[in-house]
Amino acid sequence: MVNTGTTGEAPGSDIQAVTRAGQICALFGPDTAELTAADVSERLGLNRTTAYRYCISMVTAGILDRGAAKGTFVLGELMLRLGIQALRRRPVVDLAPPYLARLSEATRMTAVLSLWSSRGPVVTLVEEDRTRPAVVTVRPGTELDRTAAQARVFLAHQPDQRGLEALSLGASPTERAELEAAVYTARRTGYSITELPGGVIAAAAPVFAPEGIAATVGLLGTDSSVDLSAGSTAVTELLAATAALTEALAHR
Repeated sequence: MVNTGTTGEAPGSDIQAVTRAGQICALFGPDTAELTAADVSERLGLNRTTAYRYCISMVTAGILDRGAAKGTFVLGELMLRLGIQALRRRPVVDLAPPYLARLSEATRMTAVLSLWSSRGPVVTLVEEDRTRPAVVTVRPGTELDRTAAQARVFLAHQPDQRGLEALSLGASPTERAELEAAVYTARRTGYSITELPGGVIAAAAPVFAPEGIAATVGLLGTDSSVDLSAGSTAVTELLAATAALTEALAHR
């Protein structure tokens, strides 16, 4: 038998590269949405040129993307897809589909389940309204920003301020004050309602697990066809659906 000199294991340099990539990804979190090569260099004790090369290689692989600010990097599409797969392992994702289906049917709106990731709420399940020829919808994997009703509900029930600080990055003082007011209202009423560009209106309420907020359920529709006032059918059905899903999680 000819010995090719290979062992079936990655060379040491390849193993080190994988380790470094994992360390760089781990630097991101609720209060760290973007990093520069200088940040990576400082936090991992790397030469700045080496840190930059790692970041560029990770961009090529889809692990990182270029950030909005010059010289910054953010988690990339590949990490988002993998994150969605990890999120799907949560019990609420297994339980939610029939509740979303019934909610969408009862309200004639699109029902959405979102989970909290390191960068904020991420749409995980979508049940579109099947009774209308045209629907308002959102793609699974979409990251929701601070204007989303589901984001505000999450922030209303988190035990600390890290999520609020992360979603407030880049906000003006006026925008920050509006967000804080909306979060307070969501905490007080148990749900949030927002009007989005293009005549879209959204409502959201929390789903709880024994350890705290597990998910949010949202409804999407057009402001010309939906009544989301307190006590309306849509809001009543939304709160009933999230309460039932919370109960199901408690007895899972």
